Amino acid sequence: MASFVIEGGYKLNGEITPQGAKNEVLQVLCATLLTDEEVTVSNIPNILDVNNLIQLLRDMGVQVSKTGSDTYTFKADNINLAYLETEEFLSRCSKLRGSVMLVGPLVARFGKAMISKPGGDKIGRRRLDTHFLGIQKLGAKFDYDASEGLFRISADKLKGTSMLLDEASITGTANIIMAAVLAEGTTVIYNAACEPYIQQLCKMLNRMGARISGIASNLLTIEGVSSLKGCTHRALPDMIEVGSFIGMAAMTGSEITIKDVSYENLGIIPDSFRRLGIRVEQRNDDIFVPAQEHYQIETFLDGSIMTIADAPWPGLTPDLLSVMLVVATQAKGSVLIHQKMFESRLFFVDKLIDMGAQIILCDPHRAVVIGHDRGFCLRGGNMTSPDIRAGIALLIAALGAEGISRIHNIEQIDRGYQNIEQRLTALGARITRIE
Repeated sequence: MASFVIEGGYKLNGEITPQGAKNEVLQVLCATLLTDEEVTVSNIPNILDVNNLIQLLRDMGVQVSKTGSDTYTFKADNINLAYLETEEFLSRCSKLRGSVMLVGPLVARFGKAMISKPGGDKIGRRRLDTHFLGIQKLGAKFDYDASEGLFRISADKLKGTSMLLDEASITGTANIIMAAVLAEGTTVIYNAACEPYIQQLCKMLNRMGARISGIASNLLTIEGVSSLKGCTHRALPDMIEVGSFIGMAAMTGSEITIKDVSYENLGIIPDSFRRLGIRVEQRNDDIFVPAQEHYQIETFLDGSIMTIADAPWPGLTPDLLSVMLVVATQAKGSVLIHQKMFESRLFFVDKLIDMGAQIILCDPHRAVVIGHDRGFCLRGGNMTSPDIRAGIALLIAALGAEGISRIHNIEQIDRGYQNIEQRLTALGARITRIE
């Protein structure tokens, strides 16, 4: 198990460019299965989850070629359907959360899919009902073997229909879209997720010949087509990395420029950091974060304590609440962090409390952070990363802490952040990887 050793208290300075958006890339890579023609995708991040999915596609029979530092071509013209029923395939799916999005393309194009219950971060319950109920409404049959944790899905021909999703699940919406584009007739999806990742997937599918309207809204209309062609696609910058770098600058009182952020696709993220008192300046398509020794959390108009909560797009992504919680520990003022979507994501705060943070964990979903304007500097600590987002939040805490910190199980961080220690070291951070 690899670890990071971090010497905190050093200022960062310079420019950093976010990687491609992991959550978008996992979707569009699965979408390459919808055609037998060549699909080229660029701005693919070199991270564990994405690399595992690329290798899984190779083993399924997809021809994969790396044509640039972040660019791959995919051609799914000879899929080995027998491999999809092997123990090796099912075992690998169980370790990769994004593998669930193989179901929609496989059922749409080949009429069947089998997948094991996918793994991923241990952040609470992550139901698959939205995925499977939606595809079931298109005419697929599902069989779940609870003893083996296997889903078997089959369909002679998917048929378009109207549906209301029980939750605006991003991956659930993506899966249903990918199934519906090759279904007969028209599919209408109410309460669809409309995050930029979904918008990007829809735009890519339309370039492949799909007929999707309502993009960027929560009401999608999909007119099914008989086949799709190839295309080229470039992934957006990762908004979670952008937010993480804003948090690092604030936590360490540093001046950094975040390059090529696709500002128009960041939504409420910059304003959410501004609510914590952090200056975030847009400069063309870059973000400049000036050095701030002090920042003060806003209150509501009536003077009551600020609440920052996650919500479906255009609300704040839950993936940044861990970062914002850490940043608030060094602010002036108090804030209630309300993590609505996952009940285990705030359990890492006990590690911050051990480092000297003033936090009250109210319940699995809510924590009150009491900032003392850097009056209580965090102390270095020894901790283990429980998931990707908590891992980067702990890294940010360690960068701003006094003394030496050790973070174990950094494979979790590697799943979502590309060469993070090298990129931060270039800004002046003191991070050493120990295998």
